[in-house]
Amino acid sequence: MEDIPSIISHVSLGTNDLDRSVAFYDRVLPTVGCRRIMEDPGGVAYGKIYPEFLVKVPIDGQPASVGNGTHIGFVASTKESVDAFYEAALAAGGIDEGAPGPRPDYGEAYYACFVRDPDGHKIEACFWQM
Repeated sequence: MEDIPSIISHVSLGTNDLDRSVAFYDRVLPTVGCRRIMEDPGGVAYGKIYPEFLVKVPIDGQPASVGNGTHIGFVASTKESVDAFYEAALAAGGIDEGAPGPRPDYGEAYYACFVRDPDGHKIEACFWQM
């Protein structure tokens, strides 16, 4: 089997307002090179080549909730992409959880930002200067 560069196939976050969530991610994810890959009445999948990140109405019909201690980190290709992710997220209704900047606690080469999406999920864009 060909070596695959990631251990994650995909990540899915629940939403209680699919239209609002999709509008948010449609503005934010292009800053890190993602686009809509698939959609169905219950959700939308984003990625670069294949579905990697999904926002969905929970399949069990129960309300979506936020996981305490859970966040999703998106890879950015430059510091400027991290900055653009942050600005797009705030402009689309996200809430600041940490402005773009170095994160020496995570490593000298780490540059990131953190925001909450409209459902309260914590998301991050990060760049590793190697």
